[in-house]
Amino acid sequence: MHARAVTASATALLGTAALLFPLSPARAADSGARPVVVAHRGASAYAPENTLAAVDKAAALGIDWVENDVQRTKDGELVVLHDDSLRRTTDVEEVFPGRAPWMVRDFTAAEIARLDAGSWFGPAYAGARVPTLEQFVRRVERHGQKLLLEIKHPQLYPGVERQILKVLGNGGWLDRRHVKHRLIVQSFGADSVRAVHDLEPAVKTGFLGTPPVADLPSYAAFADQVNPTHGSLSAGYVAAVHALDGPHRKPLEVFTWTVNDADAARRVAGFGVDGIITNTPDVVRDAVGG
Repeated sequence: MHARAVTASATALLGTAALLFPLSPARAADSGARPVVVAHRGASAYAPENTLAAVDKAAALGIDWVENDVQRTKDGELVVLHDDSLRRTTDVEEVFPGRAPWMVRDFTAAEIARLDAGSWFGPAYAGARVPTLEQFVRRVERHGQKLLLEIKHPQLYPGVERQILKVLGNGGWLDRRHVKHRLIVQSFGADSVRAVHDLEPAVKTGFLGTPPVADLPSYAAFADQVNPTHGSLSAGYVAAVHALDGPHRKPLEVFTWTVNDADAARRVAGFGVDGIITNTPDVVRDAVGG
């Protein structure tokens, strides 16, 4: 996830929240609950992002939740990669010179499987590959972890929601145990989140962004979470989100991102967030006691 411009200033959001919803102590802080800690693209401060090595590192740190990004290749394979270009995190320029801008959707799965997705991070990870979604969820399952799956650039991949759900279903991730406790699907695209909810209503969903408080009820119709960048967050906004019930008749949750230091983690935990997405999950866990 990249930081996005928010739709209103924190001050305006706090003021609107106070008008629409009486501010009460933040739910998580009031109850003593600790926010869950989510390893962003795996433990991406310590291993190359969105690789199986990053999943393994999160597991080694004792982190239950792993976040990833899903896109689609030219021949329809789902792969785990953040950018819509292969350039930043692979050696695609060397392996396939002359094919700029090296977009994921312009390469087949077999071509992407040839790329080194680890050397950019450090020599210890040379030879790491871009995993398919199937490979990624299998590794998460092996560790008994939980998955926060982000549909990346859904406008580039029509029908990707149905395809993702098929892969999850084939891997056993749509049974009752997984959908209740181990799976969340999120996106910056409201239509994409709505599509997941319509196709598989039992699946927990999250909208990435900071909608105006007045618009939150419309998101609550199809999203169980509203997940803003931490820089856009305030206690008032968290309280406004918590005041609404989502599609599963439970209060909306807030997972905030990307928090990588102890002070910021303690600050957002004080707002009452339900989850913190971080590249440094061990640092955040130790800071909030999660």
